[in-house]
Amino acid sequence: MNTNLDAIEKRFDELTQRLMDPAVSSNPSEIARIGKERAEIEPLVEKYRAMKKSEAELDGVRELLKSDDPSMRDMAKDEAAGLEARIGALRDEITELLLPRDRNDGKNVMLEIRGGAGGEESALFAAELFRMYNRFAETHRWKVETLSMSVSGLKGIKEVIAQISGKDVYSHMKYESGVHRVQRVPDTEASGRIHTSTATVAVLPEADEVDVKIDDKDLNIDVYRAGGPGGQGVNTTDSAVRITHTPTGLVVVCQDERSQHKNKARALKILRARLFEIEREKQDSAIRAQRRSQVGTGDRSEKIRTYNFPQSRVTDHRIGFTTHRLAGILDGDLDELVTQCRTFFRAEALKESDQPSAVSGQQSGTNTKK
Repeated sequence: MNTNLDAIEKRFDELTQRLMDPAVSSNPSEIARIGKERAEIEPLVEKYRAMKKSEAELDGVRELLKSDDPSMRDMAKDEAAGLEARIGALRDEITELLLPRDRNDGKNVMLEIRGGAGGEESALFAAELFRMYNRFAETHRWKVETLSMSVSGLKGIKEVIAQISGKDVYSHMKYESGVHRVQRVPDTEASGRIHTSTATVAVLPEADEVDVKIDDKDLNIDVYRAGGPGGQGVNTTDSAVRITHTPTGLVVVCQDERSQHKNKARALKILRARLFEIEREKQDSAIRAQRRSQVGTGDRSEKIRTYNFPQSRVTDHRIGFTTHRLAGILDGDLDELVTQCRTFFRAEALKESDQPSAVSGQQSGTNTKK
């Protein structure tokens, strides 16, 4: 491992020197490219340098263990134990940092929430989930833009698609994809019985044009008059857009904007994210086939989390984690859940990195099964 770390440290120093080169400093795009690469390896280099420093200190302390003075030997023994523990912790952190980073972690996301089983109650639950993610985004200073929304009669949401933009959004949100289940007494239930309803959440990494190329000849674009409630002009002009991607049969509809051009741009953005996800699923299928013995595939068809109102309990079934902070979580305080999921799946990835049967060169992701 140290050989690889020496090479990374050397590369870090080279990048640092290049940033001071006048030829580079006059080229903004080159500065951004070099700066990004340097920032990605900087945490690893810092940990490696701290480990080397501790190892050097440990060598010095071990010399004191040879002292004829018993008190000096005892002091050196305690100091050596502390340094060995620190070196071990740093080595574990370095091993984790050496894992391949999910190639999509830095991307913005397309968030899609739909009511599932449970009729109107599922639509109300979908609305609560959307509010939860909005509040979560606020705490991280991310921007949420609603691209498409279909509401129900009791202020629920049948379907909503939103773009969340900011720093490392996908790395925080990627574990939210799946079926979310709520257990509670609905407002519409007169007898006080607890009902179980579901909503589905899909978190798709936003695809750039360079990620997914869409050929115009593969698109059927229809424009028509938007229906439902809307502002002046929404229901009186042909502003709604429906795009059908003929090779896959995917259909995207956007009608929330008054402008046909804006609706088309939004529909293309959603379509690009969905096509990118299809391609990503194909690439990851080989890994999932090797993970059948591990916990939770992360597929959206699976129940991943239960929100139990009578017990104020939230349980993530993939990782076996339960908390009784239901109110706080629904108010957007998801950091503990995110940390627990990240820790679990990173640990699983570390286990796989030691298995020779693992597919080489693939990214660690959310679809892990035990």
